Amino acid sequence: MAQKLAAGNWKMNGTEASLAEIDKMLAAYPEPGCKVLICPPATLLDRLSTRIGDGPIATGAQDCHMKASGAHTGDISADMIKDAGGTYAILGHSERRTDHGESDEVVKAKSAAAVGAGLIAVVCVGETEAQRDAGQTLDVVGTQLAGSVPDDVTGETLVVAYEPVWAIGTGRVPTIEQIAEVHDFIREKLVDRFGAETGNAVSLLYGGSVKPSNAAEIFAVANVDGALVGGASLKADDFGAIIDALQSA
Repeated sequence: MAQKLAAGNWKMNGTEASLAEIDKMLAAYPEPGCKVLICPPATLLDRLSTRIGDGPIATGAQDCHMKASGAHTGDISADMIKDAGGTYAILGHSERRTDHGESDEVVKAKSAAAVGAGLIAVVCVGETEAQRDAGQTLDVVGTQLAGSVPDDVTGETLVVAYEPVWAIGTGRVPTIEQIAEVHDFIREKLVDRFGAETGNAVSLLYGGSVKPSNAAEIFAVANVDGALVGGASLKADDFGAIIDALQSA
């Protein structure tokens, strides 16, 4: 059975002052009824991990390099993430695919590096508005899933996040039926590729304008095991309401 996970992606937001929001979360959720993850900018990962210690919130990075070390100015390896206290890495987010031209092959190599270093890979897939309008959603998601996920993953080392590009940060959200169709499709593809035990153990997250007002409805959908949350994860009150909804789902 897939585990429930509320994951916050702070993107390029946050300074030392932002860590006060984590203090609020730690006080409010000493023993959350689901997994909770925060992926801050790289500048805060070590400080955030140290602040949480053995607490109930996991930390992770928003990307990692496919190589373990070398002449890659500005990049961070999976081993460095682990050394800074992180246990997860978000890979293949649409903003990385678009802004940095990351292909499925690159995302797969990064995911393999993350898993090889002992991290949990959060692999993102999702279609653009044009692809959705053209009826290509399942083809796009299926191609990204097949090309971005390494072969040697397990239900404990892989999380898949479906994030329709047109819903990220726009306030637009797919219909419940659209979310259900894609999540059911992803589950089917994972089971076909890895077998029922592994395929059903991978947590499937929905991402794209998730907020306190719509979280409960989204989490009621079959094969939605949690959310990858952007802006709403920056504030303890907003992210806490999403955690509450997931705990009750």
